[in-house]
Amino acid sequence: MTRKRSFPPVVDEGVRLLVLGSLPGEASLAAGRYYAHPRNAFWRLMGTVVGEDLHGMDYEARLATLLRHRVGLWDVVGEAVRPGSLDTAIRDATPNDLAALVDSLPALRAVGFNGGTSAKKGMTLLAGRADRLRLIPLPSSSPAFTLPFTAKAEAWAVLGDYV
Repeated sequence: MTRKRSFPPVVDEGVRLLVLGSLPGEASLAAGRYYAHPRNAFWRLMGTVVGEDLHGMDYEARLATLLRHRVGLWDVVGEAVRPGSLDTAIRDATPNDLAALVDSLPALRAVGFNGGTSAKKGMTLLAGRADRLRLIPLPSSSPAFTLPFTAKAEAWAVLGDYV
């Protein structure tokens, strides 16, 4: 089975908040874009955090707007075997070097983990940085996690303290 790989990080030196997913799903891998599945609530959720309609923008504008608000993106898993898009199917995972990325971002103050797999794996990888960073587990933006949007948005609102 083919190994699936995450995308490069979307960061610059001004990033104060890093949001980490687990590993891009099938729709995202096919499009070559973070959170490309039309029912994934990520862009709507982050739009509520930064106060802009990210969902209505084209992809490059979304990324530029996040960076302007000092928000970066990446994934906890660098590559893995995974049939389909569900995190529960991830096998033989190799993590991204989160510690090196975090250490390269001088303004970074918080890391948000989009979903349980991201939080479980990522918080372990960054445990040694918890003294200087707030590590924030978040409900998944995936349509597979059926919590209502309003409840997800309420939980994600804490990220607004870092943008």
